[in-house]
Amino acid sequence: MQLLDHVSITVSRLDAARPFYDAVMRALGADKVYDRPDALGYGERCRPGSDAHTYLSVFATIGAPPDAASGARRHWCFKAPSRAAVDAFHAAGLAHGGRDEGAPGLRPDYHPQYYAAFLLDPEGNRVEAVCHGPG
Repeated sequence: MQLLDHVSITVSRLDAARPFYDAVMRALGADKVYDRPDALGYGERCRPGSDAHTYLSVFATIGAPPDAASGARRHWCFKAPSRAAVDAFHAAGLAHGGRDEGAPGLRPDYHPQYYAAFLLDPEGNRVEAVCHGPG
């Protein structure tokens, strides 16, 4: 089982980070899946219904380096084996000090079967659980 679906990292200078991430991801055998002025992506993006999906996003921030005081947050997404597990993730998080950042549901702007929930942990980190399969 792959636990992580995708991970996002913010950097204050994307142009300086690009060569570093290009090199270290290439060394790990991770393909670059996108390169935009505001973000880079490495790994494997899935097609709807596919489970072959794991990647790293590197996002640019504007101004100071990211930290809790600036409002920039880390984001981690975890694979869930079912939509029921996404629901349970959300409920358990709320019951244990988390704050709602997006109730369980479909996010068709990602792909038609992207079912996810988002929480802020007690420190303000954004965490997500996602199921890519059908309901």
